[in-house]
Amino acid sequence: MAEVVRMPKLSDTMTEGVVVEWHKKVGDKVESGDLLAEIETDKATMEFESFQEGVLLYIGVKKGQTAAVDAILAILGKKGEKIDKILKEEKKNGIPKPVEKEIVDSVVPQPPTAEPVATLAPQPTPGPASSSGDRVKASPMAKKLANEKGVNISFINGTGDGGRVTKKDIESYLHSAAGGTSSISEEKFTEVGLSQMRKTIATRLAESKFTAPHFYLTVHIDMDRCIDARTSINATSNVKISFNDIVIKAAAAALRKHPAINSSWLGDRIRYNEHINIGVAIAVEDGLLVPVVRYADGKTLTQINIEVKDFAVKAREKKLQPEDWEGNTFTVSNLGMFGVDQFTAIINTPDACIMAISGIRETPIVKNGAVVPGNLMAVTLSCDHRVVDGVSGAEFLQTFKHMMENPVLFLGASSI
Repeated sequence: MAEVVRMPKLSDTMTEGVVVEWHKKVGDKVESGDLLAEIETDKATMEFESFQEGVLLYIGVKKGQTAAVDAILAILGKKGEKIDKILKEEKKNGIPKPVEKEIVDSVVPQPPTAEPVATLAPQPTPGPASSSGDRVKASPMAKKLANEKGVNISFINGTGDGGRVTKKDIESYLHSAAGGTSSISEEKFTEVGLSQMRKTIATRLAESKFTAPHFYLTVHIDMDRCIDARTSINATSNVKISFNDIVIKAAAAALRKHPAINSSWLGDRIRYNEHINIGVAIAVEDGLLVPVVRYADGKTLTQINIEVKDFAVKAREKKLQPEDWEGNTFTVSNLGMFGVDQFTAIINTPDACIMAISGIRETPIVKNGAVVPGNLMAVTLSCDHRVVDGVSGAEFLQTFKHMMENPVLFLGASSI
């Protein structure tokens, strides 16, 4: 008897998915465990293996289409088996139809003009970094945009990891091909359908910002000793430690002393976590992912460094798994590498706090009554006032600042 394969719930926050690629076609034999399709969730593109077996009789969600969780993804059965009854039943139950993501290039009509129409610039020479053999390395969104705009993706120089072509590369090419920086004499815009990740970011951050009563505490940390410690470590270590690794390690040590900060708001109760799992915000093409360094207080700087680098690669390639992003008890968001002087971050629920790390800025400071050159880093702690009070947040920041300014307190030989 024919069986329905439904859109799976591949993450805890997934409500719908996009079929990026089908690995079987109608008429193919499917065994249990066969790779059936690749599905884009709100956090990653994941491979979906079939739990059933049979002949693929029907594909309910075409490549590039979006469908809600539990919608008909496919139907498997015996060759030639009738499936009309199943489809009628689904229609009767009101399962929403899959929809294609739309990218609309809109121009407001203008009066006729005698001015010449701009033509596409010649396509650049293909960049060897963006391909591997005959296969072009590109993100699903880049491939989709290139296909809709009629662009040969092999002619685009990829700026992503390993020469991977991103959506921004396609957009930049389209912009330069249309005349680059030349002025536009008519209203023109491009509307891009929301990715699953962007939808989830919008929902969760709006819920956090408008539900959790945020308050913010900022300190400025003298980074001179921390800079010296990192230089000494990297002079003898095979793994080059980053300031972000040191921040994660120091935050974990400070959280051990201030368990109220390492807590979660669960609606009808507060959870005080004894384990310390630090979420690390990582920017990707479509938004932001927060993989988790588990039991961070028990890990060395080298272990933290390797783990975060691995997360960054997997995040860019959309290969993070649910276990990589679940279970955070505190979050660190670092924009220091982009030269940001100071910022505030929105709490990553259910965490009670998130810490925003800014860049190290050379500035005059006063030491022992004299003005001397210094290196300051602004750190802002966003707190959920339902869980954390001002004094608790300030005491945590005081401890974190003291540790960063005296790294010998938490960077013993066994911590490297």
